[in-house]
Amino acid sequence: MGTGRRRCARCRYDFHPHRLPLRLTRDEWKEIFHLFLMEQSSNSIVERTGLEKKRVLRALTRVRMVLARDVPEVFSGTVEVDETYLGGAWRNKRKVVRDGGTRRGRGTSKQPIFGILCRNGQVWAEIVDKVDEDTLLPLIAKRVEPGSIVCSDTWKAYTGIAARGYVHRLVHHGEGNYSDGKGNHINGLEGFWGYLKRKLASKGGISRRKMPLYLAEYVWRYNHRADPERLKMRRIIQLLEAV
Repeated sequence: MGTGRRRCARCRYDFHPHRLPLRLTRDEWKEIFHLFLMEQSSNSIVERTGLEKKRVLRALTRVRMVLARDVPEVFSGTVEVDETYLGGAWRNKRKVVRDGGTRRGRGTSKQPIFGILCRNGQVWAEIVDKVDEDTLLPLIAKRVEPGSIVCSDTWKAYTGIAARGYVHRLVHHGEGNYSDGKGNHINGLEGFWGYLKRKLASKGGISRRKMPLYLAEYVWRYNHRADPERLKMRRIIQLLEAV
C-alpha cells in the first residue's frame, strides 16, 4: 500500500508494521492472554500488568490478527449462510447522515458482513464490500463442500446456490417464517449475529478500520466458547509461535 500499511490476508485489517519488537516476557504474554480471555478492557490490562499502553495495544492487535487464522477451512453437512450489517447507533451518527436518512438491512450504508455456520456450531464471517451474487457465491464455493445442504433466506444473491452443486433450502423470512418445520433454518447464524452485535456494542463502538480485527476475535471466541481457558491460552500461544 502507498501509505506504508500492510493488509492482513486473513482478516483484511490494514496496519503499520512496527520495527521495534514488543520484548514481552512469557509471563507477561500469559497475563495479557488471561486478561484478554476474561474480556478485560485494554485500560484494565494496562492497570493490572503495569505495562505501557502502547505495548498492550500492540500485543492485543497481534493476538487478534493470529486469531483470524484459526477458522475452519471448509464446512460440510448442513450449513447456514446469511449476511448482517454493522454500524453505530443512529443517535450517534453525524447530523448530516441522520438528515439524509438510511435504510435498515440490504441497501443500508452500514458495513455488510457475510457469514457461514455449520450445524456443529462452528462459524466463519468476513467483511464484504457487496452482498450481490458475484460476491457471495464464490465465498460459499470456497468455504462449503459441494453436496452440502445450504440453508438461506430468499435474498436474490443466493438463487444460484443449487447450480453450484449444493442442496439449497430456503427460509421465507418475508412471510414471517424462521423455519420450515423440517430443520431448515438460519437460526444458528442469527444467534451468532446477535452475539456479535452485543459484544461490539459493549465496546462502545468500533471504527471500520478496526472492524476486521474484532470480527476475527468474536468469531474465534464463539467457535471456542466451550473450551476451558487453559486450552484457549495454549491455542493462542501455538498460533503466535507459528507466525
